[in-house]
Formats: sequence, C-alpha cells, structure tokens
Amino acid sequence: MGTSARKSGAVSEVSPRRSHRRALLLSAVAVGAVGLSLGVGAAGALGSLELDTVDARFKLRGARTPRSEIVLVALDGRSVSELGLRPPLPRSLHARALDRLRADRPRVIAYDLQFIGRTEADEDRAVVRAIRRANAIVLATHDVRGSPLRVPAGRDAERLGARVGTVGLLHDADGKIRRTPYTGTQSRSFSVVAADRALGRAPDPRAFPAWIDYAGPPGTFPAYSLSRLLAGDVPPGSFRNKLVVVGATDPIERDIFATPASRTLMSGAELNANVIATILNGFPLASAPAFLDYGLVVLLGVLVPVAALGLRTPWALAVSVTAFAGLLVAAQLSFNAGTIIAVSPPALALALGAAGAVVVDLLTSLRERQRIRRVFSRFVPDQVVEDVLRRTDDDLRLGGVTLEATVLFCDLRGFTSFAEGFSGATVIDVLNRYLTEMSEAILEHGGTIVAYLGDGIMAVFGAPIEQTDHADRAVAAAREMLGVRLERFNAWLAERGLGEGFGAGIGLCSGPVRSGNVGSDKRIEYAAVGDTTNVAARLQATTKETGHALLMAEATRAQARRSDDLVYLGEYLLPGRSTPTRVWSVSSPGERGTGDAAPSVPPPPQTAPPPPKAT
Repeated sequence: MGTSARKSGAVSEVSPRRSHRRALLLSAVAVGAVGLSLGVGAAGALGSLELDTVDARFKLRGARTPRSEIVLVALDGRSVSELGLRPPLPRSLHARALDRLRADRPRVIAYDLQFIGRTEADEDRAVVRAIRRANAIVLATHDVRGSPLRVPAGRDAERLGARVGTVGLLHDADGKIRRTPYTGTQSRSFSVVAADRALGRAPDPRAFPAWIDYAGPPGTFPAYSLSRLLAGDVPPGSFRNKLVVVGATDPIERDIFATPASRTLMSGAELNANVIATILNGFPLASAPAFLDYGLVVLLGVLVPVAALGLRTPWALAVSVTAFAGLLVAAQLSFNAGTIIAVSPPALALALGAAGAVVVDLLTSLRERQRIRRVFSRFVPDQVVEDVLRRTDDDLRLGGVTLEATVLFCDLRGFTSFAEGFSGATVIDVLNRYLTEMSEAILEHGGTIVAYLGDGIMAVFGAPIEQTDHADRAVAAAREMLGVRLERFNAWLAERGLGEGFGAGIGLCSGPVRSGNVGSDKRIEYAAVGDTTNVAARLQATTKETGHALLMAEATRAQARRSDDLVYLGEYLLPGRSTPTRVWSVSSPGERGTGDAAPSVPPPPQTAPPPPKAT
C-alpha cells in the first residue's frame, strides 16, 4: 500500500453555486433557442427552407397510384404534328372533340383549352352547340376583373349548361405550385368547379388554400392524344363515367409549371388533374395543428440544454443528433400519413439549443480551468499547470500515469514546541513565511508541491511532467531549502525576536510514482503514490535520528549526475519495511538536523562498503 498526500488548495469542487449558475445559463439557452426559433418562423425567414423540406418529403414518398376515374386528353406534340395545326385551334375542331367525349358518356369534362381570337360565326355556333350537348362540362378562363365570362358568340356559359372556372394558380416564392386556391377574383377555381360537378357538392372553402397531394411526376395520370380522340382511335368506354381533363401538354404551349413532384415541369392539364384528385380524396395533405408545431419547437429547443444538465457535452450532442434524425423520420412518416409538420423551426431550435449548450460548457469549462490554473499555479510551475490541464478530460481528472520521479518530504524541526508559546496569528505568520520560502525553492527547480502537511511539505520532481533530470532537480532544491532558504527564514525570525531559528529534515527517494488527479465528481486532488513515496516519507522521519538533515535513497544517488559531495551512510532498516535501504547524504557542513529531541546517530542495522562514487 502506498501513501498519498492531499493538495488542500488544488481542489475542484462543483459547488452548488457553480451548478446553479450553469443551470441558469442552460435555462437561458433553452429559452433563447425556443424564442428565437418561434420568432424567425413567425417572420417567415424559414419559409423557403421549409418548402424545400416539403419537396424532399414528396421525393422520399415517391409516386402513388392515381385516381382511376381521372384521365387526360392532351394537346401533345403528337397531336400538333398529326393535326398540322397550332393553337388557336379551329372551333369546329373543339366541337368535334367535345362530341367525341360526350359520346363515351363521361361524368365530367374539364375543358382547359380556351376559345381565343376571332373566327367565323359558323365556327362559333358549332362549338356553342357542342357545349350545349355536352354533359357536365367545365370551361376554363383567365379570371380578369371586369371581363364577363362568356363562351364564343357571347353566350352565357351557365345558360348552355356549362360552368366556368378560373385557371389562376398560387405560386410560392420559388415559383413552384404547392397549394391551390378556392376562388379567383370573379369565379371559383377551375379544379374546384370540376370537383364540384364530380361530387355533386362544393368543397369546403375553409380547406383552402389546400396542399396539392401530387400523385407523382408528369405522366402519372393516363393520357390520350387529342389527335387520337378526333380520329376515333380511342377504345370505346375509355372515358365512361370518368372525369376527363382536356388541356395542352406540349411544352411549346408554355402551359407548364414547376412543382414539388419532380424536377421536370408539369403541364397545366396534369396539374389540374392532381388538384382535382386532391379534392376528390378529401384533401389527404394538411398542415399540422399550430400547437403541434409550437410544441416541437419547445421540446427540441429545451432538449439538449436539459440533457446537458446531467450528461457530458459529447453525450448531450449525441442526443441532439438522435433527436434531429428522429425529427426527420417523424416528419416523413407524418407526411406519408397526410400531415405536414414543420421541420425548419424545430430543427433550428434544436441546433440553437445544442450550440448554446456547447458554448455554456466551453465557458464553464474555461472558467473552471482558469480557477484550477490559479489554484495550481501556487503549487506547481506554470508549464506543469498547462500540461495537466491539456491532458485532463471534462471533469479535470487526469488519468493516473506511472512516471520515474523523485519524491521529497520536508519537515520543520522544533516547530511544535514553538507553536505552544506564541499566539495563533504569530504561528500562522511564521508558518506561511516558512512555507513560502520552501515552496519557492521547489517551484524554481521545477518541482510540484503535492501537499502541505502542517509544517511539512510533500513535493515531486518528474511528475506530472516527465523530467529526465528529476533527481538532480530534487537534490538541488533540497540543498537550497536547507541552505539559503532556511538561513533566510531563520534570519527573519531573529529580526522579529521569535527565537534562534529552526532546523529541517528532508527525505528523497527516486523511482516509479503513480501520478494523477484522483477523487470523485464532487472533489478531486492531485496525488503521487507508490513505494517511492513511502520510502521518501520514512527517510525524512529518519533524519530526526541522525546528524544529517538530508537523507536520500540509493536510487536517487544513482540517478543524480552531481554526486561528488555525496556520502554513503549505510543500510537502514526503515520503519514498516522488511529490507534495508541504502542511504546517502551530502557532506556539506552546517546541516541543521536537530529535532524536538536531541539528535543521535545510531549505528546502521546493516552496513556495506560504500560503492564507488558516480562520475
């Protein structure tokens, strides 16, 4: 078993006050993360990013089977080529197309080919008669305020049995179509009117503007070329009881739009088909309730700061990464189920909370390290402090390392008797003066003060920072302590009439030392333990029984490069040890080794001839 010493000043304690301060900082981070995220979200600053997340969810969900009762008749590239015509098409051609569709008895004809430009009266009358004959037809118009909604020949569409809807769309800031309106300036949306005729009732206006539940990219809905329809090349029954959307799909017509369903632009006819399907399906996509979005912001904003109260920063950050992944998974699953939850504000709150927790951890760690640096600097050289702090982990406990070092124990002789005759203030003043002198000698030679033991000192050279010349440093420090430092201290005592002075005893031993910060989460101390420490302590105690103020083990003598004035004293059987220890001292005159009792020099229990002096 080895002895360890406590460095009473070098203690790291997580006091209630510091814990309370950290908790307050983390609480402020949580409140700030939530408040800032809600504010940024309310200001619309995350709108574009949030729409991008919706697009990503469409992409991850993939295409779905479209409603089977919706089909397209497309003015596509094939039709333009085969008909040899470009819009505006002859109105007699529109009339033929309507009659072909009517013959197959569809449920609704949503006709998104407008009658524009002037033409012959016969042409107008032909299309008017076709509209009157058609069953449940919806005509498209550009809803311009102040312009009457009329079909060719100035006829009122409603009187012909038709309904009219505006093809106006809602463009988001990035130009994409994600939602559909209920009405334009004068009439309802074309798709709304078409769905109304199919359902036999009007959709609830409160559901608008509604998210469009795109079934998939362009080409998802079945389509027939207009030229095939006019040529009678469509199988009978293809449109029976169907909702037929007629419109242009050829990109050259410029009736194409950006959507979240694909990077490929989608024609207006296909877009209308998706909108109509969305209404017929009962609006499968809807934004989550506001309280759910707000709740997610609050939950994720406080998650990491709360976790940081009980977890170390890496684990708290792991929680944030897990929470972010969970948010993305939940958002996708929710989207697949028909609910669009906001992702950007909660993600921002999570990021701000995590960043704030890291900053708090860095600030508190920096503050704690500065405090430790101030405390340790009184006991060890600055370079030792820096190295210890660099190698410690978050709780400032340095893992134990075994180093070759020299341990020094020093004790003041006669101080116990002195303390009995003076006031407490004088005793403390004298003790501080003594410890200051001795500590400076140790620190100046690169030693680390492990502990103050009343009027004694424990120090180590070569730990926690490795020093190849630790033995020489320790011997040099001991010489200075017993020489100029002790003499200056005794002179100071004499000037104040506090006696003739004291003697001191120092024990040195070199060897392996287990060095490191030890303790619990609440309290840590620096310690140097092992058999080397035990021998040094017992050598210091043995100085009371000899005429030498400095005793060192053979290991120290062997590692000291300056040994010309060292003398071999013999083999000593130290207390608590079963084998004798070869002991050396210095031959310098004037050593003060007296203790509270008169010194004596007992013969060593075992002797051996001194080895040759080291060169």
